[in-house]
Amino acid sequence: MKIGLVQYNPVWEDKQKNKEKLLAMLDNSSAECSLLIFPEMTLTGFTMLSAKFAEELNGESVSFFKETALNRNSDVIAGLIEKDGSGIYNTLIHINKKGELKKSYRKIHPFSYSTEDKHYNRGSDTVITEIDDNNETWKTGLSICYDLRFPELYRHYGKQKVQLIVNIANWPDTRIEHWRTLLKARAIENQCYVAGVNRTGKDPGLVYNGYSSIFDPMGKEIITCFDEEKIITTDLSLLYAEEVQTRLPFLNDIFLIK
Repeated sequence: MKIGLVQYNPVWEDKQKNKEKLLAMLDNSSAECSLLIFPEMTLTGFTMLSAKFAEELNGESVSFFKETALNRNSDVIAGLIEKDGSGIYNTLIHINKKGELKKSYRKIHPFSYSTEDKHYNRGSDTVITEIDDNNETWKTGLSICYDLRFPELYRHYGKQKVQLIVNIANWPDTRIEHWRTLLKARAIENQCYVAGVNRTGKDPGLVYNGYSSIFDPMGKEIITCFDEEKIITTDLSLLYAEEVQTRLPFLNDIFLIK
C-alpha cells in the first residue's frame, strides 16, 4: 500500500483557506496514494474555540474530505471538531476511496495541560478500521496526538493484531523527541507499522516542526519529514507486517491487566 503523509502549516482557524492550501498541495504532488493522512484538526489548527468550529459528521469538513477521497481515488484519514448533540469532540475520520465515511474515532485523552479537557469531551471507544487496497485489507488502529503517551490504548490494538496504527497530531517542537520516541515505541511493542502525521509552522502559542514519520514493525524509521510543508510517500508491505507478527509471536503473550 502506498501511503502519503500530508505535513503542512494550517492557516489559523480558517477552514476555507486551508481547503485551498491542501488542494494546491495535492495538485502539485505527482504521488498516487492508496491512503492520505492529514494532521489533527486538519482545517482549523489546535483551537480551543471548539463550539465555534464544531460541526456534525455531515458537515462541510467531512464533505471536503469525501470529495478529496473521490478525486484522488484514495482513502483519507483527517481530523475535525465534531458536534454530536451537546457533546464536542476532537475527532479523526476515515473515508474510503468511494467517498464513504467508514469510521470515526474520538480522542480518548484530551490534553489537560493545554485545557483541551475544558473545551472537548472525552472519547470512550477504541476504533479499528479497515483499509482495502489491491485485494488486501489492512486492520488499522486510530489515535490522536496526546493519546500517544498512553500505551494502554495501543495494547488493545496490538491484541487485535492490527498491521497499521495511525496517529494524527499537533505536537510542538519543544517535545518533539517525545513524539519521535513514542512513535517508535508503539511500533516495536505492537509489531506493526505506525504512521504519525504532525503539522509545521506556528499557531498563537506554539511552534511545530513536523517530523511526520512511519516506523515499521521492527521499529525502523522508514520515512520522515522535518520542518517543511510536503506530502511524503512510501510503500508498506502487509506481508511483512504479518510475517513479523508470525515469526516473533510476542503479541500472543499480551495479558491486558485490568
